Amino acid sequence: MINRIEPQVGQESVWDYPRPPRIELSPRRVRVIHQGIVIAESTRTRRILETSHPPTYYIPIDDIQLVYLVKNHHHTFCEYKGTASYWTLKINGQSVMNVGWSYEKPAQGYENLKHHIAFYPSRVDACYIDDEQVMAQQGDFYGGWITSDVVGPFKGGAGTWGW
Repeated sequence: MINRIEPQVGQESVWDYPRPPRIELSPRRVRVIHQGIVIAESTRTRRILETSHPPTYYIPIDDIQLVYLVKNHHHTFCEYKGTASYWTLKINGQSVMNVGWSYEKPAQGYENLKHHIAFYPSRVDACYIDDEQVMAQQGDFYGGWITSDVVGPFKGGAGTWGW
């Protein structure tokens, strides 16, 4: 039994998000920072909302410092969005493997994710939505961004794979 947290005024519950996931535009300021460098900054993101997951933010490649990113050979498959390609962050002589992912040929209904990259907040120094620093969703697979306006419980931690 999942003990849903009731949202307060101004909050969303991930248990009210749909399945299959929904894409929506977000005008909020999103930033990804690593080693003091702003890797990405945008007010034109798309967020994915899926039952039990905090939102994942997809940033347009035009708002990303691609000079620091190299596509690698890792891929995963999402039953809804299709095959994801992964990116390595290379900065100041250090590499962070699989720092983010993108969909080169998104599945039908998710075409708006093309030319966008999502970042794992757990693999960079900091991610922000507006001026609030994001907490990373637990687990190595999911890339949700947890803020004070989203309540769970969230899938990803130990014992949640069956949700």
